[in-house]
Amino acid sequence: MRFDLIRTNRVAAGIAGALLLLAPDLAAAQSAPAVTITPNAPAPALAPGNAAAETATPGPGITFDSIGVTINGSASAGSDYLFRGISQTRNTWAFQGTLDAQHESGVYVGAFVSNVKFLAQPFNNARQELDILAGYRFTLADISFDLGYVAYLYPGQSKPEGTQLNEYQEIVGKVAYTVGETGNIGTTKLQATVAYSPNFFGRSGTGWYVEGGADMTLPFEVTLFGRLGQQWIQNNPRFGTPDYLWYGVGISREIYWGFTASVGFYGTNISRRDCVPLSDRAPGGQFICSQRALFVISKTL
Repeated sequence: MRFDLIRTNRVAAGIAGALLLLAPDLAAAQSAPAVTITPNAPAPALAPGNAAAETATPGPGITFDSIGVTINGSASAGSDYLFRGISQTRNTWAFQGTLDAQHESGVYVGAFVSNVKFLAQPFNNARQELDILAGYRFTLADISFDLGYVAYLYPGQSKPEGTQLNEYQEIVGKVAYTVGETGNIGTTKLQATVAYSPNFFGRSGTGWYVEGGADMTLPFEVTLFGRLGQQWIQNNPRFGTPDYLWYGVGISREIYWGFTASVGFYGTNISRRDCVPLSDRAPGGQFICSQRALFVISKTL
């Protein structure tokens, strides 16, 4: 009995000593911000109509519990950069990235970056696009709302006499509703967007945009997606096209470790002769409004 008591005291003393030695480390651990991998993190903020970026599967996200902020993002490479059906890279490859930080209150800020290439008259040397986004997300009666602001910037673009800068701003409203599984079909996400710009791309006057779409989960973890949008521009000659409709349909699937591959078919109702004709460089219009296939591979961060 005495032996057991001595042994118990020694064990207790050993545990107490270990705790004393670990006390500084425990205190530091308690003061350090906790980090959580969030399975259902919000998708990165994106300007409406970006065909490549909208096909990315939202990543798990990283949440800093002490400040209630979730970070999410993605990187992608695509055979083109289609914005509302029109190529922004003159039918060549695009490399893009997004980053989004959302507070638990629903307030978020984000950024999107991509290479761009334009043919304009007399000169347009923009080579990159930077979008700054901010807004507020919330859910009401199972409907997700996203009310935001987007600034489209083109760092480094020159402005020779007689030309206009590309940059502009939009106020954007988005709604989304997810329908439950039906038979062999998984969930279906229905979504709609309205955007308003007081002075659209290239100082082309008031711009209005509406878009509807759906993402349907199919067997084998394949997602079927479709988009239909309409763009109205006040000063069509300055923008380079008439008011127009664009469409897109395709499939996407996560293939491995957060990488998603997608392929789709996109087009507009703009004829070639009405697609940004330039008297000295492209009098018959351009191919940037034409139908095309788009391949994208993306990785969530």
